[in-house]
Amino acid sequence: MTVMRDDARRERWERAGEWPLTVAALVFLLAYSWPILDPGLARTWVTVTDVLSWVAWAMFAVDYLVRLLLSTHRARFVRRNVLDLAVVLLPLLRPLRLLRLITLLGVLNRRAGGSLRGRVSVYVAGSALAVMFVASLAVLDAERGAEGANITSFGDALWWAATTVTTVGYGDTYPVTTQGRFVAAGLMLAGIALIGVVTATLASWLVDQVREIEDTSRTATEADVDGLRAEIAELRAAVERIADAGDVSGR
Repeated sequence: MTVMRDDARRERWERAGEWPLTVAALVFLLAYSWPILDPGLARTWVTVTDVLSWVAWAMFAVDYLVRLLLSTHRARFVRRNVLDLAVVLLPLLRPLRLLRLITLLGVLNRRAGGSLRGRVSVYVAGSALAVMFVASLAVLDAERGAEGANITSFGDALWWAATTVTTVGYGDTYPVTTQGRFVAAGLMLAGIALIGVVTATLASWLVDQVREIEDTSRTATEADVDGLRAEIAELRAAVERIADAGDVSGR
């Protein structure tokens, strides 16, 4: 009973924190992207974005600690929330700070609807858009001003992210810095994972469609067989009545 009560308290905390953490993730995204998209941003506003980033990090840190304290099996909680732990422990590495958006994707997944396929579809769509956007920001932040860089604008970065996450890779734009290449490696892995999920979802949909058609055909066939049986029974009864009438007249 105590275990169930503790788990219930943690679940209530998670439900209550869904939207505040979503807002925090969006605020962090704004604070992260604004200085990158506007390199000439005044120092005052750069300071404001830094403060907002740290406030968002503090909210995620508090959320993680509270969930950990409310968990009955804390070691299991840590194992199942490794990325959340990385969000808390690695706030100084700018590309890894984007991991905070995992919470936003988790909320999308929980709010997607009752069907598993609906949840997966919304989660994949939201993940793909978020990953492309934040990877574009991260690679632009790493590449801008680097010697020999060919990703110098957000348009270039977004095009590079789109071709990379879809595993097309035209090669017209590519990162030349170490940090940019780390972002590229992560985006490649994300693209492979997203394509796998999309393929599995499509295959599941096709299997369900085929099963539905088979079930409909089977139902129709069974109905036809039942109808034939009823007709045969009626014909048999009619033949028996005619035979009985013939016997009576013959006597």
